[in-house]
Amino acid sequence: MSLIKSISGIRGTIGGRPGEGLGNVDIVKFTSAYASYIRESYNGESNTIVVGRDGRVSGAMVSHLVVGTLMSMGFDVINIGMASTPTTELAVVGEKACGGIIITASHNPIQWNALKLLDHNGEFLSDVAGKKVISIAESGDYTQAEVLSLGEEYHNETWNLRHIEMVKELALVDVDAIRKANFKVCVDGINSIGGRVIPALLKSLGVNDVIELNCEPTGKFAHTPEPIPSNLTQISSVMKESGADVGFVVDPDVDRLAIVMEDGEMFIEENTLIAIADYVLEHTPGSTVSNLSSSRGLRDVTCARGCEYAAAAVGEVNVVTKMKEIGAVIGGEGNGGVIYPELHYGRDALVGVALFLTLLAKKGMKVTELKASLPQYAIAKNKIELTPDIDVDRILEAVKARYASEEVNDIDGVKIDFEDSWVHLRKSNTEPIIRIYSEAATMEEADRLAESIKEVISSLS
Repeated sequence: MSLIKSISGIRGTIGGRPGEGLGNVDIVKFTSAYASYIRESYNGESNTIVVGRDGRVSGAMVSHLVVGTLMSMGFDVINIGMASTPTTELAVVGEKACGGIIITASHNPIQWNALKLLDHNGEFLSDVAGKKVISIAESGDYTQAEVLSLGEEYHNETWNLRHIEMVKELALVDVDAIRKANFKVCVDGINSIGGRVIPALLKSLGVNDVIELNCEPTGKFAHTPEPIPSNLTQISSVMKESGADVGFVVDPDVDRLAIVMEDGEMFIEENTLIAIADYVLEHTPGSTVSNLSSSRGLRDVTCARGCEYAAAAVGEVNVVTKMKEIGAVIGGEGNGGVIYPELHYGRDALVGVALFLTLLAKKGMKVTELKASLPQYAIAKNKIELTPDIDVDRILEAVKARYASEEVNDIDGVKIDFEDSWVHLRKSNTEPIIRIYSEAATMEEADRLAESIKEVISSLS
């Protein structure tokens, strides 16, 4: 059982004894601390906080605790029900709220849940703000409202459809082109909210032939929910048998998009952002941003368009901060997270689907052909499980010293750039592991690089 407090929110396992995971006391404590932080830091007139949740089995239970706690702190709550992370972000702005809480553990397995905390812009709290919330929670320095000042709960479950309409209205989404392409699309909704909103989006875009897999939002995930190739054997088989043009897979809160090609092979998560960014840059030149663990492919297509690329620390809030700093027209993360500020500063699989289908329709390509036109790299994603005796900071400093003659970036862990490859080591924000991402021209080379780094770490442990 685990409880992780980080820039990605308050995340933990459900069940067990107090202190073993994300228990009811923890939910109340951290929600109260967040409400106290909003009360202290927000300067506007709103007294409303938006709450949305994904389709997890524990979602309704956690939602009841969160909503009741916010009311006890004197805030009104707009409960938008089962909704994606990007939908909840949009709802905060649309409802002119002072904040929002998304109840989701993203790609984590069924036993996990989390509180993702938003500011009045519908964006994740900064690292400083997140640490302030944790400090308030741990000190218990918050005060509940008097009985006549308790908040009220309001329900508004229109936001999923409103989100779809906002995506359709984007200038670079061509509904007519998508409709005329007569696509056949397969969707894996991982038994969460994506099973509702992605098919609804597709039909609204004029895609009439939709094969739905695991689209009933029961929260009982049909497979491990992270949308990586090893978890997507079902849709791969269906793609080969059905003659579908493209397959879309989302994680439980629909902020990541994985794509399956017509031959059942993976388009690769990294290519989601690269392909969509290239399309956006073709029509609206500008700078781009991805995190240090993302493929060089985004840098390559950006430079090929005569534009500038910048890297940020891992974490959506860090990518967004960098995007705002340089005025990027698109950015995101190599895990299939597309951030398109024309709509909002948040990873959004609905935006990704609509832009990708427009690109595919206008190019008149098969997905395999599109992939072949992109920069060709392979990323190996490895990890080392952490134990209490592993000193991560010491290991990272030692690795940095070992490779001091190479190009080293230490804004987030340690990234070592070689001429034809790179490797990035960092402690995960969401799991008790060290992530080791490596990229090279082939998977074999990327794996060899990762193994060599593991050997170095082993010699240092």
